[in-house]
Amino acid sequence: MTQETEDKLHDDISAVHEAAWPADVVALQEKFGDGVLSVERGLDCVTVVLAREAIVEACHYLKGHHAYEQVMDICGVDMSEYPGHPADAPRFEVVYHLLSVSENRRLRLKVRANERDLVDSVTEVWPTANWFEREVFDLYGVIFNHHPDLRRILTDYGFEGYPLRKDFPLTGRVEMFFDEMQWRCVYRPNRVENRELVQKSWPEGEHG
Repeated sequence: MTQETEDKLHDDISAVHEAAWPADVVALQEKFGDGVLSVERGLDCVTVVLAREAIVEACHYLKGHHAYEQVMDICGVDMSEYPGHPADAPRFEVVYHLLSVSENRRLRLKVRANERDLVDSVTEVWPTANWFEREVFDLYGVIFNHHPDLRRILTDYGFEGYPLRKDFPLTGRVEMFFDEMQWRCVYRPNRVENRELVQKSWPEGEHG
């Protein structure tokens, strides 16, 4: 097979692949243009990577014109140790899982952000995004602009750091316990000790 034939075959396959995108994805590309950074076909649904600045308007559009009535989940991903992730690329991904109940369709949106970048909140589109975004903030430190109540939701009020970042210690930094003398919860440096819970050999004597 010549190089020219291979190039033509590749172009034909790409054309068929692009033509196979769902109508809502095609409409999203047409409306937002360069705001749609990439489109990928996942195992369960199509994934659309958007420019961070376009996320709220895109969500309004998908809900209002393509019947994505629900946001099922919003989660974060720390890409810093992901194989092949460029060093100069944004560290985090915020992932939105959308569901159209009436059309029986799912769609995944992603935006990328660094530690101090602001991601606009989609609570004005789906109020249930409130706690999802708080969870991403709590565990990854992603800041959601215009969020009505951006505070921790899973860790306690005095917690320092973001537990699901790749550079956060696996064992944590401090432990909390209830001090009966002070009658309150207090912190102390985390100490990890190897404990032998099961004896490795039977004691001398009868075993039966």
